[in-house]
Amino acid sequence: MSTQHKIAIVGVMSLDDFKKHTIAIAKGEYKPKKDEPKIWFSSIKSLAHVLSEENRHLLKLIIEQKPQSVSELEPLTGRKANNLLRTLRTMEHYGFVTLNKSTEKRQGRSPLIPQAVYDMVDIKLNFCFA
Repeated sequence: MSTQHKIAIVGVMSLDDFKKHTIAIAKGEYKPKKDEPKIWFSSIKSLAHVLSEENRHLLKLIIEQKPQSVSELEPLTGRKANNLLRTLRTMEHYGFVTLNKSTEKRQGRSPLIPQAVYDMVDIKLNFCFA
């Protein structure tokens, strides 16, 4: 049985080139192709930071365990909830996870349910602005 993977196409491009690229799209001078990155990093270092081994393990746990709150991730990772939430917010910013409020009626704040958006990453490096 074949599993359909959700693949994030990630690009690395300098901030200056990214600005030029974005302006060209906004002006209608360039139309992005379907297989072009949707998630951009300004350096390999920033990409490596967000998709570190520890964070890839976190994504794997979210995919496999389907936790119903950040608190459920604490014992699975050995990390405190505030540390996890900071990491998850960064990953949410880049589009790798979503944090949805639970619909369950509870007193206080509704727990946030982390969900992985992708289960694979395809990395594209731009050496020159196209």
